[in-house]
Amino acid sequence: MADQEDLRERLERLVTLHRDLDAAITALIEARPFDNFQIQRLKKRKLQVKDEIQRLNSGLLPDIIA
Repeated sequence: MADQEDLRERLERLVTLHRDLDAAITALIEARPFDNFQIQRLKKRKLQVKDEIQRLNSGLLPDIIA
């Protein structure tokens, strides 16, 4: 049960991080001139966070066999 709670807390932190990265990317794009390299790094990190979120979600949801 504690493992489930730990996973949920980690999931919440990752969702917040994903949202923050999205806001940072948007802010950098709106600032002219913008640094393409920095934006690409943030997008890559955002994708890694998204993948981790999906992995944790699949671990929290029980397998349903139809």
